[in-house]
Amino acid sequence: MRLYLASRSPRRRELLHQMGIDFDTLIFRDGGRADFEIDETPHPGEDPVIYVERVARAKAEHGQRIVNERKLPQRPVLSADTTLELEGEIIGKPLDVADATAILGRLSGQTHRVLTGVAVNVMGRTEFVLSSSEVRFRQLENDEIRHYVLSGEPMDKAGAYGIQGRAGMFVEHLAGSYTGVMGLPVCETGELLKRFGFRLL
Repeated sequence: MRLYLASRSPRRRELLHQMGIDFDTLIFRDGGRADFEIDETPHPGEDPVIYVERVARAKAEHGQRIVNERKLPQRPVLSADTTLELEGEIIGKPLDVADATAILGRLSGQTHRVLTGVAVNVMGRTEFVLSSSEVRFRQLENDEIRHYVLSGEPMDKAGAYGIQGRAGMFVEHLAGSYTGVMGLPVCETGELLKRFGFRLL
């Protein structure tokens, strides 16, 4: 069986390949021409868990609309969204270098929660799973943060870091799903796809 991946993330593509799943990628518009249906701006006071489910579901459902509009073959549409929660606050992708530096300074020596929601839409039916992991950073030196930010790695990642990259050296403790922190929890995703008849392994 084959599906559509509604995500630009190279990490998610890599993890689906790891799972042995064949897929085609659906690309949404971003920047000033971004599709309003998948606006990732948190609502005022929105709970992080509700936020990540709302965005993941919206991406899957918008992906299904694209499939219908383009008259593409009907296949499941899989999407995901990852966000960080620190002291009840949603922390998304950094806006710029200064923002990335500030985010990493806040995460230094602290425990935060990484939430990744995965949604699958098939012919208008959407199912959702959530992966929640706790990550603790060791105390970071200012020079470490500066060099990491200058590498460019933090700029397209929730919480301004990628655990599978250089920032793996920052992680003192992880409780939960390593692949969930990367952006696609393979265990939960596999169980979700089984609900739609995917046979894995």
